[in-house]
Amino acid sequence: MRRNHISNTLSTLGPTEVCGLDLSQPFDDDLLAEIKALWHSAGGLLIFRDQHLTAQQHIDFSRQFGTLFGSPEGVPLQDTVSRYLHPDHPEIYRVSNQISADGQPRGRARAGTYWHSDVSFRERPASASILYAKELPGIGGDTLFANTEAAYAGLSETMKTLLADVHAVHDFAVAAATQYAKPLVMGDDFDGSNQALHPVFRTHPDTGAKSIFVNPGFTSHLAGFHRSESDALLAFLYAHMTRPEYIFRQVWQDHDMVMWDNRLLMHYAIADYGQAPRYLERTTLLGERPV
Repeated sequence: MRRNHISNTLSTLGPTEVCGLDLSQPFDDDLLAEIKALWHSAGGLLIFRDQHLTAQQHIDFSRQFGTLFGSPEGVPLQDTVSRYLHPDHPEIYRVSNQISADGQPRGRARAGTYWHSDVSFRERPASASILYAKELPGIGGDTLFANTEAAYAGLSETMKTLLADVHAVHDFAVAAATQYAKPLVMGDDFDGSNQALHPVFRTHPDTGAKSIFVNPGFTSHLAGFHRSESDALLAFLYAHMTRPEYIFRQVWQDHDMVMWDNRLLMHYAIADYGQAPRYLERTTLLGERPV
């Protein structure tokens, strides 16, 4: 990559687009530092255009940024999604509406069709997700990203003070109840390992940026409030976080690799492409405990 290959022309809250960089090749320290700095300055959203990677190259690229869920040195994702992992690479979660020759799903169909931050229900949620488009429908299948750092900045000082020390419960059971067919939800996912308490406002460990860290997909309630109070406050936050001025719409191109920061963004996959084939692969980086 050289600087003339980088452009940030998509929107004021949108990503930086990186062209002319081959992610199949390892980065030296200077280039890795430049990519990390660019990622942070872009609000946690980078689009790498025209990539041609094997599954292993995708993993190798991702590991330059930290430990992956599903790797030998990491921890697995929840059991319920294990059937959607790559059969040879447990670090890769597959998103697809296709069925393989043996009748098994090639990935999770309609994955992420709700606002969420990946794996927020763990004590150490995902820091980054890196999604690679290998087959796309001719139209549709866009992804919406909500900038939760900008949303935090847009709150009144009174609301910031009210929620400054409040924590929220994140629970995989919230999504399991509405997004997964009952026979596919594994009981082991409700043993407590997929529930965590996190601050409503978190501070980014690298940039110091504050963001709102709740999401409709996995947040159950605010700790210490009556349910009606919690529901009202969360409804306000969700409506605020998804105001149009905080949203970027990713229109996928063939062979895009998109890297986003779950600490500063939540996302929503639009399933508007019917039966047209769609296949993407995702690696997920294990993050730190939110503070």
